[in-house]
Amino acid sequence: MTPLAERLRPVSLDDMVGQPHLFAPGKPMRRIIESGRIPNMIFYGPSGVGKTTLARMIADRSDLLLHKLNGTTASVGDIREILQESGSLFGANGILLYLDEIQYLNKKQQQSLLEYIENGSVTLIASTTENPYFAVFNAIISRSTVFEFKPVTKEQMRPAIERAFRFLEEEQGTAIRYPEEVLDYIAAGCGGDVRKAVNTVELSVLAAEKRDDGLCITMDSVKELTQRSNMRYDKDGDQHYDLLSALHKSIRGSDENAAVHYAARLMEAGDLLPLCRRLLCVACEDVGLAYPMAIPIVKAAVDTALQLGMPEARLPLADAVILLATAPKSNSAYLAIDAAAADVRAGLSGDFPRALQNVHLDGEGAAVKGQHYLYPHDYPNHWVQQQYLPDTLKDRVYYHAQENKAEQAAKAYWEKIKK
Repeated sequence: MTPLAERLRPVSLDDMVGQPHLFAPGKPMRRIIESGRIPNMIFYGPSGVGKTTLARMIADRSDLLLHKLNGTTASVGDIREILQESGSLFGANGILLYLDEIQYLNKKQQQSLLEYIENGSVTLIASTTENPYFAVFNAIISRSTVFEFKPVTKEQMRPAIERAFRFLEEEQGTAIRYPEEVLDYIAAGCGGDVRKAVNTVELSVLAAEKRDDGLCITMDSVKELTQRSNMRYDKDGDQHYDLLSALHKSIRGSDENAAVHYAARLMEAGDLLPLCRRLLCVACEDVGLAYPMAIPIVKAAVDTALQLGMPEARLPLADAVILLATAPKSNSAYLAIDAAAADVRAGLSGDFPRALQNVHLDGEGAAVKGQHYLYPHDYPNHWVQQQYLPDTLKDRVYYHAQENKAEQAAKAYWEKIKK
């Protein structure tokens, strides 16, 4: 049987839910569709938010010959077979190619479209759930307009859910009864995915208890059917990297509540290893020398989490997240190593000072015989003045202490000794 989401697929812009930035009256996307002149477009956004539905609407409004391909299964041969129709009687008015999941086509497959897009014999509408600026060949991007689709909000989702229940009542000829909070629960529990929400309605009706006055849906059954469905997550997609980025930046910004939220989303998705690696990175990059003990503490928390596994792993990882978010911050070591690496990449290396070289005999042409290394432990406070950087860099300063207690204490200590 055809899924409810397919049976209820909108046929006009007014039936669409969400995407007011694209479909509201006066918006460029709506004007383009109503004009009937279709440019090459790339629809970017998560699944279940209207990308395919809009492409079908555009195809129905145009007089172009519609072809559909999916990037997961399409081959170069499939693409060529469609492109050959551009000069035939069937494709005399042009071809509209709807290419779903374009990110799965390799560079050669994407390049095969360029000539036909360029001369206008093929109009391309491509969709992708991944950032097209990374996933799509740049030459196609430059010949297309990218429109971003966003997850549908709870408020925008509710009319679609109500419509689904009404449709099933009419289709089955019986009343469907449910608590009012069911609507909000499904709307909030499907991660902004309209298709998932509508199909959850169908599952709820199928699981409903039959009574004399109709079908009865309980809140408990809806909760069971929507469990974990709000986890819109792909470990290889944008959501993965966006979550890690949001976690990192929340810790760097010392917002422990946001940091715990993003960490919880990663843990609920079972993505422990990337979370652990990111926490170790944050400890070194953003807390660093302001609280150096954060590094071994976070390492211990990560090791403990990996030994425990879920669900207990959430406890040491939560400790680490909150510790890092609330710790003083310093990126002085990060800046220092980047500055030093920039000099190395620029070829500013130079020979080692003679005093630092491994012990070996001087050549006959050496101007000064002997290594003349000064052993710091033989001097007061275990320090003695001597040159360590190469001659070409002897005055270079990479590390600058930042304004935190730990670094300022170390700075004051060495300033006193070195004077």
